[in-house]
Amino acid sequence: MDIDTRLLRSFTAVAEEGNLTRAAQRLFVAQPTLTKQIRQLETLLGVPLFTRSRAGMRLTAAGRALADKAAGVLARWDRAVRETRGAAGREARVLRVGFVASAANESTQAIVAEFARRRPDWRVLLRHTDWTDPSAGLADGAVDAALVRVPFPGHDAFRVEELLTEPRWVALWDTHPLAALDEIPFDRLRDEPFVAAPPETGTWRDFWVGDDADDGRTALIGAVARNTDEWLAAIAGGHGISLTPAASARFYPRPGITYRPVTGLTPTRVGVAWPPSSTTGPALQDFVRSCLTTFER
Repeated sequence: MDIDTRLLRSFTAVAEEGNLTRAAQRLFVAQPTLTKQIRQLETLLGVPLFTRSRAGMRLTAAGRALADKAAGVLARWDRAVRETRGAAGREARVLRVGFVASAANESTQAIVAEFARRRPDWRVLLRHTDWTDPSAGLADGAVDAALVRVPFPGHDAFRVEELLTEPRWVALWDTHPLAALDEIPFDRLRDEPFVAAPPETGTWRDFWVGDDADDGRTALIGAVARNTDEWLAAIAGGHGISLTPAASARFYPRPGITYRPVTGLTPTRVGVAWPPSSTTGPALQDFVRSCLTTFER
């Protein structure tokens, strides 16, 4: 019997989390999609893997037997995929680097140039992902390293070197009453509808609607955006406001949208992240050094 590793990965996440919502956030998928995958796996195997209740998802005896082996199978498969891609990258002398939105801001090209100076026989292949994967390709092994904004779901599983911090600002439509202020206290934004990332992005979405302010409020979601274009259109259309890095005012100016500093929030952090078991070796380390060197200047 052949089983898609995607189904096995979904099963493992639910088994470890004991909760469909948390498992869906961890996998960056919608909860109905995850539920369908679990049922598909149970159908293929011909046995129930979970008992479902309001308290969560509890493994059956069959589920426990599979869970005991599944994590090891996936770990070996992931290692094989990384080694395969790493071998291809070393042979082609290509380092795959993921990023979301503005990456490391204006320093991105300086990082690439510094890496080219250190490794003139290598090249960096930049790979953009939308907001459905805040890990920028690290989670599924599609890249060797990534320029990311921390926190993102699962970031503790990767090595991260912080490169810079920048304040969170707010983007709002031009005629919004708060757009006339030079800076806006976060307290004034608490009851506003937000344009947010998809719910399956978990802690990423939470951070960018200000849930880390720890005031007990639940953010009102006015629209969901999966990429920058959807985000800008939703804000300009008056569907909601959005917290955003200060750099967005430089990178994404648009008629109908105003950017303002926000007080009362911690800053966002940008870092370079990579798997601890990376097989790219010295070239990857040179890329990390290139990132650090660029921000030391």
